[in-house]
Amino acid sequence: MTDLTELSEPVSFPQDRTCPYHPPTGYDPLRTVRPLARIQLYDGRPAWLVTGHAVARDLLADPRLSTDRTRSGFPATTPRFAALRDRKPALLGVDDPKHRTQRRMMIPSFTLKRATELRPRIQEIVDELLDAMIAQGPPVDLVRAFALPVPSMVICALLGVPYADHEFFEEQSRRLLRGPTAEETQDARDRLAAYLEELIDHKQRQPGEGLLDELVQQRLREGELDREELTALAMILLVAGHETTANMISLGTYTLLLHPDRLAELRAAPSLLPDAIEELMRMLSIADGLLRLATEDIEIAGTTIRAGDGVVFSTSVINRDEDVYPAPDTLDFHRSTRHHVAFGFGIHQCLGQNLARTELEIALRTLLERLPGLRLAAPPEEIPFKPGTTIQGMLELPVGW
Repeated sequence: MTDLTELSEPVSFPQDRTCPYHPPTGYDPLRTVRPLARIQLYDGRPAWLVTGHAVARDLLADPRLSTDRTRSGFPATTPRFAALRDRKPALLGVDDPKHRTQRRMMIPSFTLKRATELRPRIQEIVDELLDAMIAQGPPVDLVRAFALPVPSMVICALLGVPYADHEFFEEQSRRLLRGPTAEETQDARDRLAAYLEELIDHKQRQPGEGLLDELVQQRLREGELDREELTALAMILLVAGHETTANMISLGTYTLLLHPDRLAELRAAPSLLPDAIEELMRMLSIADGLLRLATEDIEIAGTTIRAGDGVVFSTSVINRDEDVYPAPDTLDFHRSTRHHVAFGFGIHQCLGQNLARTELEIALRTLLERLPGLRLAAPPEEIPFKPGTTIQGMLELPVGW
């Protein structure tokens, strides 16, 4: 372990990965500096990077760290994020008590029981998509044919959003998360907001079935949410509900195909799949760079984080803390992955984790069962993946079988 004062210059954050399932090689110095290091954000601002597992869990549960991005001085890792800081946030971007109020409205739709109830429908979706893939024949882009539509169709069913509009909201989500300019990000956000506002109007006139309908008929009507809050909530649920799981399906499949021994082990012992999924979530850490702002001085690990300091949590580094995960760069389905922070931790831990685990289990299990000869249809080094400024995953994934 290196003392944090030994780094001559702050490491820039974020950086692009050189391998889609490993942290950027530029983070190597940070992996030896635990539990805190100094980094430099895109705009030159310094910030603390949390790199140690135990300290990460302590700080993610610390109410002195705010997730309210409208606060003055809240850190930004990209111009896209900075461009949206003044927009009214929801759920992930607000603190208690507002966060607690909003989360309680959502919890019944994201319990393990609800995820279990959705299993038959998720299985139908997965089977239908695989039927279409097999009928088309290889090669197929697994992202477009399978990894993206599975969670997109599921979240539409859960929310009550018409899947017929999926091309529109998937494209706006892409621009929102990966647009090349702040102006494009703002435009995508505005287009999504206008679409959801129109959908809310429709649901006020003609209620249907879905979480969004419930929120419109109960919370909006009773004044517990205003229209702007409801639109912001719907947007984060729609975007996060399909983007994150889609990336885990595509990148998880890519990773398994490049670890043939582990893939053979999984095929031989399908009961390993739940543990394999946890290990993949730990190793891939697709949501890298959780942001907070210190509202008070915090003494931790012999260091003082000052009020007004930006604090960034690198899940890809935290989840490879050698004190918790021996040989952390090795894919090992038999290790204990308990307490990984791929879903975050504390009050803002991912609301949709039960649904995500269920989708991943059904999607990967069925994919491997029905396509025993699944293989990459292009050299691994030629398959494009996403930059470090967004959720990690594959841009495309050509496969054959």
